[in-house]
Amino acid sequence: MDKRFWICGLMTTLAAMLLGAVVHGWLLRADYLALAELYRTQAEANARLGWIVLAYALIGFGMTWLFRRLYPQPEARARDGLRFGLALALVSFVPWHLLAYVGQPLPLGLMLRQVALDLLAMLLLGLLLVWLRPNRSALTLPR
Repeated sequence: MDKRFWICGLMTTLAAMLLGAVVHGWLLRADYLALAELYRTQAEANARLGWIVLAYALIGFGMTWLFRRLYPQPEARARDGLRFGLALALVSFVPWHLLAYVGQPLPLGLMLRQVALDLLAMLLLGLLLVWLRPNRSALTLPR
C-alpha cells in the first residue's frame, strides 16, 4: 500500500462520510425523527461516534483497495466508476436496507428512499475513484 492508496482511501472516506451525513443526517432526518422510538437516542448515538468513523473508513479504504484490484490500469472511464459503484451498492447497501426493512417496522417508502439515495452515493463514490485514479503512478522528475 503506497502513499497514493492512503491519500485516495482518506479522500474516499471523507466523501463517504459527507454523503452519509447529507443522506441520513439531512435528507432522511425527518423520516428518522418520526420513528425515533426505533433508534438509539442522540446521546447514545453520539457516544458511539467512533464506530461511525470506523464504518466509513472501511467503506473508503475498502472501495479504494477493490478499485485498484479491479481496475489495475491507470486510466479508467466514468462508466467504469459507475459500474463499480453500482456493483458495490448491490452487494452492500441495497440488500442491507432490504433486510433491515424485514427486521424493523420501517415504512416501505423510507426503505425505498434509503436504497435510492445510498445507491446514488455509491455511484458518486465510484466516480470519485475514477477521478482520483488510485492506480496512477507517482509523479517523478524528468530525466
